[in-house]
Amino acid sequence: MSDGSPAARPRTYPHGVPCWVDTAQPDVDAALAFYGALFGWSFEERPTPGGRYVVAQLGGQEVAAIGAADGTPTWTTYVAVDDVHASARGVPDLGGAVLDGPTEVGDAGEVAVVRDPQGATFRLWQAGERLGAQRVNEPGAWNFSILRTPDPEHALHFYGPLLGWEVEPDLGAGMVRVDAYGEHLARTVDPDIHERQSFAPPGFADVVAGMEKDGGPARFTVTFAVADRDDAAARAESAGAAIVSTVETEWTREAVVRDPQGAELTLSEFAPQGVPEVPD
Repeated sequence: MSDGSPAARPRTYPHGVPCWVDTAQPDVDAALAFYGALFGWSFEERPTPGGRYVVAQLGGQEVAAIGAADGTPTWTTYVAVDDVHASARGVPDLGGAVLDGPTEVGDAGEVAVVRDPQGATFRLWQAGERLGAQRVNEPGAWNFSILRTPDPEHALHFYGPLLGWEVEPDLGAGMVRVDAYGEHLARTVDPDIHERQSFAPPGFADVVAGMEKDGGPARFTVTFAVADRDDAAARAESAGAAIVSTVETEWTREAVVRDPQGAELTLSEFAPQGVPEVPD
C-alpha cells in the first residue's frame, strides 16, 4: 500500500506528455541480451494481442519495452492523451493520418498509431493499468524524445492543437512544453522541482520533449541517460552496436548508436560545460 509520499506515488502523464517508449525487433531474445547488458534492465513478459511484448524494468520499475515485429527495427515514442478516440478523430483535420487503431491493449490501455503531416510516426496512449515509464532521467532510463522535422513551424500547427505543445524561444532552441506540467510534477512525484530549477527560465519545468529542424525524414528519436557516455558507448559496441556519431553540448556528452538489429538511440551523459553549477 502506498504511504502517500511522492516517492511512493506512481508517475502519471497528463495529456500531451510523452509517456513511454518501446522498440520492435525481429529477434526479441537478442534485443533483450543487448539492452540488458547495456542498461542493466531486467525483463517481464507481457503478451499482447499483437504478439510477444517484454517490459523492461530498472530496480523493479517499468522503463521501456521490447516487442516482436518484422521490418526495420526502430524506437517508438508514445504520447499520453485523455481520450484516444477523440484525439484520433482530430488527427485528419490537422493534416495527419491515423495508421492503426484506436485499439485496446488488454488492461494496459488503448493505443492509436499516428503519422504527422511531415511523416513522423508516433503513438497516442490512453493509459489503463500501464501509466507510462516509472523511472526516467537517470542512468539506464529514458531521458527524452526529440521530433526531428524539416519544418518545425508547420509541425507545431499539428502538435499544438492535438497535444498542447508550445515552443518558446526563452526556453532554448527546440524545447517543447506542455502548460502546467511542472505543477503536475510538483503535486505528484517531484515536489522540489521548482526549487531545484530556480536557475531556469519560467516554464522550464513544463518541458516535455524536443523539436529540432532536420533535413532528413521527419522522425522521433529517443535518448537514454547514462552515467558515462564513453563507457556506455564502448559496452554497446562490444555487444554488437555501431557508433554513429558523438558530440559534446553545453550540457551533455552524447553518442548516437545503432543497436545490433538496426534501431538507433542516443546515449546521453549529463555533463555541464562552462555553465553555472546546477543546484542539487
